[in-house]
Amino acid sequence: MYKLYTMKNRSLAGNCGIGMFVIALVTVALAFGTPNWLASDPKITSARLDKLGLWSHCFRSLSDPLDPYQRRFFVGCRWVYDPFTTGYDKIRGYLLPGFMIATQFFFTLCLLGVLISAILVLIFFLCCGPDQDRYVMLIRSIGYIMLAAGISGSIAVIVFACFGNTDGWMPDHPNNYLGWSFGLGVVGAVACIVAAALFLTEANIQAKKRNKLKESQARFELEYESKA
Repeated sequence: MYKLYTMKNRSLAGNCGIGMFVIALVTVALAFGTPNWLASDPKITSARLDKLGLWSHCFRSLSDPLDPYQRRFFVGCRWVYDPFTTGYDKIRGYLLPGFMIATQFFFTLCLLGVLISAILVLIFFLCCGPDQDRYVMLIRSIGYIMLAAGISGSIAVIVFACFGNTDGWMPDHPNNYLGWSFGLGVVGAVACIVAAALFLTEANIQAKKRNKLKESQARFELEYESKA
């Protein structure tokens, strides 16, 4: 008697995709919120920059770049859009040059893509099964969203790597280096792309299983009718 083909749950690609997605979610979120994209060498006690991230800057003693007489200095950590510190809004163009705005924009897109995917991954992991009609579409959607997030994150880290530690922007350029938040951003962008590849692979596997199931059911019905 012909054996009916049955669909199984997630394959190895799907399970690995979920694990890689968790890595992407954690690293992208930490890179987005932590202020260590660029840091000063801690051995240099006279450094004016301490560290900076996408949304905050920490200075040890930064003179106002717009004041030729250097009568104002910025000390401590502040949100880049801080409206309360006198004079901080006037140097915002210095703190946020074009490449920094581009980095913020593309990495924000990366984070949004990961957060949207988080909802879909939870549905994929907890609520959805191979027997549901849009199961393959759900997995493929996760894959494409994560791919877009990975591309956006990659653009962000490449732009920052090219321009973030160049002479003419932050003070004490020779003593600055790309920090661990930037490293997490790189890991997150790569993890997004790897997760996308795994989810798209899982979508293809589930689509093939679904086609085999349909063929199995069709053959079973033909065999049953012939015996009847």
